[in-house]
Amino acid sequence: MRLNKILLAAGLSTLSLNTLAAAFQLSEHSASGLGRAFAGDAAIAENASVVARNPALMSQFTENQLSVVGTYIVPDVSLTGESAPVYSSSAALNDDSIAPEAFVPAAYFVMPLDDKFAVGFGLFSNFGLATEFDEDYAAGQLAGKTEIVTVNFNTSVSYKVNEKLTLAGGLNAVYADATITRHLGDLSNGLAAQGLIIPSSTTALDLEGDDYGYGYNFGVAYDLDENSRFGFHYRSKIDITFDGTYSNELPLIPGVFDNGQSGATQPGQVDLELPAIAEFSGSHQLDDSWGVHYSVMWTQWSSFERLEAYVPSQDEPVFEKEENFSNSFRYAIGADYQLNANLKLRAGIAYDETPTDSQLLSISIPDTNRLWLSAGATYLVDDSSSIDLGLSVVRGQDRTFTETDDAGGAWEFNSEGNAFILAAQYNYAF
Repeated sequence: MRLNKILLAAGLSTLSLNTLAAAFQLSEHSASGLGRAFAGDAAIAENASVVARNPALMSQFTENQLSVVGTYIVPDVSLTGESAPVYSSSAALNDDSIAPEAFVPAAYFVMPLDDKFAVGFGLFSNFGLATEFDEDYAAGQLAGKTEIVTVNFNTSVSYKVNEKLTLAGGLNAVYADATITRHLGDLSNGLAAQGLIIPSSTTALDLEGDDYGYGYNFGVAYDLDENSRFGFHYRSKIDITFDGTYSNELPLIPGVFDNGQSGATQPGQVDLELPAIAEFSGSHQLDDSWGVHYSVMWTQWSSFERLEAYVPSQDEPVFEKEENFSNSFRYAIGADYQLNANLKLRAGIAYDETPTDSQLLSISIPDTNRLWLSAGATYLVDDSSSIDLGLSVVRGQDRTFTETDDAGGAWEFNSEGNAFILAAQYNYAF
């Protein structure tokens, strides 16, 4: 049994859910958008965060604007064990917090050049977050620490064709960094029955790497009249090759740990594709106080068909796995109300589909459909500056599923996944 290859495969299969599940497609680009559940974001020109959702809206600005955003995400993801292999127990699988809290910063700058052209710069993230289990977690070969951070450096230019139509295009440089660590877990009990005494906290996989990827985006904004606008934005896929190091602490035992490295490292590589995203939005001002907004976002998850990992000592992949992801949609509708000259209130609701195959779920955050309930406000400090606050409660569906490792162990879980999101934003025009 080539056990360390099995552990490598298990670890990399969970990476796919952390980087490419809708639950970790970060929409949190602005506090103003969060307050509407991001409804209408490709059609509303409230502040410089339009660089992230539709740079064609930069044509609406008559002066420079800087926006700085901080979003704090508090996940509440728990697992309850339903059944486990004979060398473990279902109670040992219980974990009430497998996803750490995260802070997501962003910054944007829009500069009108003349009455036709504007340029914008953005620093934000479209994918990220992590999961982390204790080193001695029973199903350690299926989940340990999985973390990915992506940063998008975007530059866009808009051109106002006429009073109704604006076009925009941009370039994206995405930096991605990933860490995957897995431990032996209760599989050590099964090995002990064979006379092999190895601690459950032994590192069975440690894979770290980073890379830059490049892509493009384009946007369209069309003003139907002075009270209604439609917007469309497309962001291309980004190919990422995580080049880094691979190691484990397993001893080299032929027939059990054929590739045990006892802490030695060698180069490792994983190819991933961050999918293309398209969004259509509408925004309608009903009167001096009320506005209604809506969005449909499409993500091309179907382009992610399989996951493969390589080490230089082998010509063939050490792991390849069919994923069967499907394209997914996110639907949002929201409204805002101008309470007075200085204060605008907003609220929204969204439904976020999962792209995953129900037969391929993993405990490294089992993905699910989600419902967003959001509220927020903008306070005008003076003629040049404003502050946005937004919050969302995200509710995921409970799911029960079985994950089987390549050693033949079947682990059954019930998962609950929710989150609380709070964002603050400062906007300054000059």
